[in-house]
Amino acid sequence: MTRDRIESAVRLLILLAIGTMAGAAAFTHVHDLSVAHGQPHWIGWANAVAVELMAIYLGLEIRARRRNGRPVGFVGVLLVAFALLSLAAQVAEAEPSMWGWIVAAVPSLAFLALVKVVLSSAPAEPVQTQTHTERYEVPEPPAADIEPVRPTEPVAVVPAVVPPRVVQPHRPHVVGIIR
Repeated sequence: MTRDRIESAVRLLILLAIGTMAGAAAFTHVHDLSVAHGQPHWIGWANAVAVELMAIYLGLEIRARRRNGRPVGFVGVLLVAFALLSLAAQVAEAEPSMWGWIVAAVPSLAFLALVKVVLSSAPAEPVQTQTHTERYEVPEPPAADIEPVRPTEPVAVVPAVVPPRVVQPHRPHVVGIIR
């Protein structure tokens, strides 16, 4: 095994260990807080799954949106909201002291930090642009089977001193004027 492969394997093991333990602590705190506030046990577990897995899913969604050049603002706000819910459950279950709150926040913060590091470590694939150009063919005009109409009589030029709304009877070429 090369040094890079060994290092990657160790990183993966650390990631799995911290993720498993932090996830278990976060799931347990969300569950326990839900049950302590009147929810049945199964709903406590449903809340834990929803809160903790949404944070992971939203991180993956942000990565996919960035890769595709789509906006991530709303998904980012949701990620922060679910991370804060997880963190609030951790702290609410802690001993009411500064150190109790800090120690209780460690699993949630470690888990979120791991998700952030993992999602930002691999380079996102750039948006693929299409390199082909579309060609539009201009249709050939139809063959001139019909000869253009030519006037048979020359048109007389009338001086431009005619007052408006006055129709002169000697202008047969003017169409559409009521006499």
